[in-house]
Amino acid sequence: MSLSDDLLAARAWLELDPDPLTRRQTLDLIAANDEARLRECFAQRPGFGTAGIRAPIGPGPGCINRLVARQTAAGLGAVLLETGPAQVVVGFDGRHGSRAFAQEIAAVLAAQGHTALLFPEECPTPLLAHATLDLACQAGVMVTASHNPPGDNGIKVYGGDGAQIIPPLDRRIQLAIAEIAGTCPPVEASEAREGPGRVLSVPAEQEQRYIEQVLALRVAPGTGLRCVYTPLHGVGWRSIERLFAAAGQTLIPVPEQVEPDGDFPTVALPNPEEPGALDLAMALATREGADLILANDPDGDRLAVALPSPEGGWRRLTGDEVGLLLAERLLSALSPGGPQALVVNTIVSSSLLADIAAAHGAACTQTLTGFKWLARAALDHDGPFVLGYEEALGYCVGEVVRDKDGLSAALLMLDLAAEWAPKGGLAAALDDLARRYGAFVNAQKSITLPGLEGAARIRERMAALRASPPAQIAGLEVLRLSDVWTSEERDLRSGQRLPLSLPRSDVLAFGLEGGSRVLVRPSGTEPKLKIYVEARSAWMEGEPVAQAWRRASQGSARLLAWADAWLAA
Repeated sequence: MSLSDDLLAARAWLELDPDPLTRRQTLDLIAANDEARLRECFAQRPGFGTAGIRAPIGPGPGCINRLVARQTAAGLGAVLLETGPAQVVVGFDGRHGSRAFAQEIAAVLAAQGHTALLFPEECPTPLLAHATLDLACQAGVMVTASHNPPGDNGIKVYGGDGAQIIPPLDRRIQLAIAEIAGTCPPVEASEAREGPGRVLSVPAEQEQRYIEQVLALRVAPGTGLRCVYTPLHGVGWRSIERLFAAAGQTLIPVPEQVEPDGDFPTVALPNPEEPGALDLAMALATREGADLILANDPDGDRLAVALPSPEGGWRRLTGDEVGLLLAERLLSALSPGGPQALVVNTIVSSSLLADIAAAHGAACTQTLTGFKWLARAALDHDGPFVLGYEEALGYCVGEVVRDKDGLSAALLMLDLAAEWAPKGGLAAALDDLARRYGAFVNAQKSITLPGLEGAARIRERMAALRASPPAQIAGLEVLRLSDVWTSEERDLRSGQRLPLSLPRSDVLAFGLEGGSRVLVRPSGTEPKLKIYVEARSAWMEGEPVAQAWRRASQGSARLLAWADAWLAA
């Protein structure tokens, strides 16, 4: 689009926008002839990624605002109306604008003749996902940008099965949104539709049912540990406090971060994976002599875990370490002879999960990144679903929530830490995994490339890597190349080509000699190009387990050095 096209789009948007604030922002952009900003705000609308729509808060269809919230709700509502008026539950987190956007969504759905069940206060995403099933809704909508920067917000959509939507439903909603993109959907109930539109409150007992179902997941309830907790200025505290109280546990909250605050004033980014995000929690845990740190991201669907380091300070566990520890414990608790259980993780998560599953007679599946795919694998399985996880600190235990749930995972990790406390703690539990299955070190690197120019650069880098893949990575021969975009795996020695069963996605995976691997993909929720590495080393009986960990760490460091060089090129 040219600048004149962007200006025309901005002026057309002004005719529809119900929000005085974003109308004023649009007028300022027009007056300033801010070409770059106009293009970002008005040239295109964000599509549904691995977690719905996320974008900066601001004017225009390229941002999140009241009109985008109305149009998104109207698109969803139109698709739902194909089978008649529906019941939709709507929740929101503590980010700027979340409550207002949720109210707009509920009001539009009511105007279409649907019944909207609106949470009266901020809630964690897992509670909304649970409510979709628990309240027998045909859809669920959560207003959140999870762990994105403070200036972002988003809209996440669940189907009637309680899982995030996948193709073709997401595309149908996008098409429905496009059809009404030139309108401002009404928010008053329409007499022309069958039945009156209504906005009702989610019943308070829904959270109690969630708590009871989570408590039933525990396999080794434990108490006695001192645990520091932070929601990182998000919405996790009130729900997790109730859950842990029902479990007989207490937490020590980080006072500066316990209440929702959309500015996230004490962290550079509200992501527990980011360096420095847990600094206040670690300082408090040191003063309190705590045994464990648990942290949720701002909408409560992810979990970070840290434990005391023998050298002093705190060691943050990776998502793979937490996921594999949970898998080993939960699978070992299954009764023998029953239907085959299932564990699932993503293609960028540790391949060690398959070995743990095999040792316990369970099935293991890997999916594309994003919990919408993990949930589908669980729904397609006939036997019990035990665990799904992704390395980005997301875990789903059992079938209480068909999405990431950082609250239930936090309780089970505290139980596991209490169980291992007399035997050396969670560090000893990881050593036990290394002796059984080999030492493993997974890590990642990424580069942020924002805006439309950044998106084009990411596409260029992926195309170049696909056209000219390396023969070696960090001195290791590339044995296999899996291109999820072309749904093909190639054995580079024999030339054999095998089909991949995964849906098409812009992912390249390199299988290296010695069992190591490297994966490259663009993020589905952030303007990032990501590289994931995995190094593994067998434990030799009789040697200190630390040696196996050292070999795996050295291998990972070499792969990360290659990743740094490639990203910087």
